[in-house]
Amino acid sequence: MNNPPSPLLEMLRGGLVESTHFGSIAVVDPDGRLLYSVGDPNTVAFLRSSAKPFQILPFVEGGGLERFGFTQKELALACASHETAQIHLDAVAALQEKVGVRESDLQCGPHLPSDADMLRRVIKEGIRPTANYNNCSGKHTAMLACAKMRGLPLDDYLSPDHPIQRDILAVLSDLSGLPPVSIRLGVDGCSAPNFALPLFNAALAMARFCDPRGLGQVRAEACGQIASAMTAHPEMVSNFGEFDCELMKVGGGKIITKRGAEGFQILGLLPGLIGERGLGIAFKATDGDPGRMNDSLEARPRVRPAVTLEILRQLDALDEEQLKRLAAFGPKRVLKNYAGLVTGESRPAFELAAQYAMAAA
Repeated sequence: MNNPPSPLLEMLRGGLVESTHFGSIAVVDPDGRLLYSVGDPNTVAFLRSSAKPFQILPFVEGGGLERFGFTQKELALACASHETAQIHLDAVAALQEKVGVRESDLQCGPHLPSDADMLRRVIKEGIRPTANYNNCSGKHTAMLACAKMRGLPLDDYLSPDHPIQRDILAVLSDLSGLPPVSIRLGVDGCSAPNFALPLFNAALAMARFCDPRGLGQVRAEACGQIASAMTAHPEMVSNFGEFDCELMKVGGGKIITKRGAEGFQILGLLPGLIGERGLGIAFKATDGDPGRMNDSLEARPRVRPAVTLEILRQLDALDEEQLKRLAAFGPKRVLKNYAGLVTGESRPAFELAAQYAMAAA
């Protein structure tokens, strides 16, 4: 019998627990051993944007970086859930010029920016967002580049039957230890195919991505290139001040993190951070961790940053100085009302449970 989701984060007011966020966590090594868990590590969940480091792999393995002259910043943008700051709009437009595709080729659809300065500008100037404003526009540009490089049609590049989408599924299958038929498909918010699999297998995929020994030279080099780009330019993966960016900056090139929608988060610890091997971590907040916008027009999730930091604290993956630099995100946070009065606190509500070896599926 599978375990139910467990409490991950509690919100306190007046010394009483006012609300609790539930979810599940899996911590896995590259050999397929479940090292730690909370709740049900076999919870099946969509990766959403946490899949992006895997989705770019076929392009990198196929020589796409060399073919189009992608810089590290541009590769990081291809893995991004960017917030549509001006740096992101400029970069994706330049990348499309380099690749030879048009913004109108993107099938992701537009949405309002998450970057506070750009959002103010859009409202003030009455700008109507276009496809490049989508936080997945870098990924879609890279998918189009991959199709163009291989002489494949562009108009159906998001079809699950398109060769580039089949290749992405094959990569995820290989890294996660699941056959393709066991990976459930859905349509992501950006219209691309997305993937649901157990947290254990998602964490295994990230563990192998971070520690790709045994995967072959081409794949190992591609994983290393993507990891280096993400950690060298985390502001392109999200934005300055956003949690994924700030954690990768503090992590000193040893931590990869990628948020997904609806409360999903994936992390990779590179070899040498807490041992000779890498680790993969995946967790899901069952309530979807809806963001809340503050008076500065900044949307901040409540659960994922705090839970991420608590996992890393319990694993001794961050020292006290690093945790201090990230204290605005958690693990514990003082809560204040609109008048600035302290009303309570939020705090982690879990302990990682040590597990024994589990063979990969």
